[in-house]
Amino acid sequence: MNKRIVMRLPLLLFCAFSLAAFAPGMAQSQTTGKPAAASAETNTEQKNIQEYIDLLRTDIRQQKAQIMGAVMQLDVDQAAKFWPIYQEYDAELNKLNNQRVANIKEYARNYDQMTDAKADELIQSGLNFRKQRGELLVKYYGRVKAALGAIEAARFVQIEDQLLMLIDLRIASSLPLAAEGS
Repeated sequence: MNKRIVMRLPLLLFCAFSLAAFAPGMAQSQTTGKPAAASAETNTEQKNIQEYIDLLRTDIRQQKAQIMGAVMQLDVDQAAKFWPIYQEYDAELNKLNNQRVANIKEYARNYDQMTDAKADELIQSGLNFRKQRGELLVKYYGRVKAALGAIEAARFVQIEDQLLMLIDLRIASSLPLAAEGS
């Protein structure tokens, strides 16, 4: 039973996150070419899309926590120690993900007129995000290890790393490659 839950929840997670990643680009492509008088409508659309992204991200965090709980299989005492640490981790990860979403939006805004300088800036920002996220996982591995031991901490990192890789793959496969000579 747990195996089926664990296999299905990542799929739902991907679908939800891919919509969040695509929404800014869809808004950009839908608003391109509209007259300047439609800027109020565009602003409303962007606010609605941002609210939708926020809602999806909240749902994704909940799904990730459900997957984590199902696979970690913690007893009551372990759970009492783990979940407060995980919530702190998730809050810090959410702040990092805000940077990632901003970078994806910037990529969408500049896609049709990409310059070497902008491409370099966006890639450097993306690489910095990955570095910070890796450092965050190292930090919380240490905290979980101190609270529960190395085996449970290793399981936490393995599960989280797998989920993050799946999300990364879904986002990367959804974003168009930089066009030649943009």
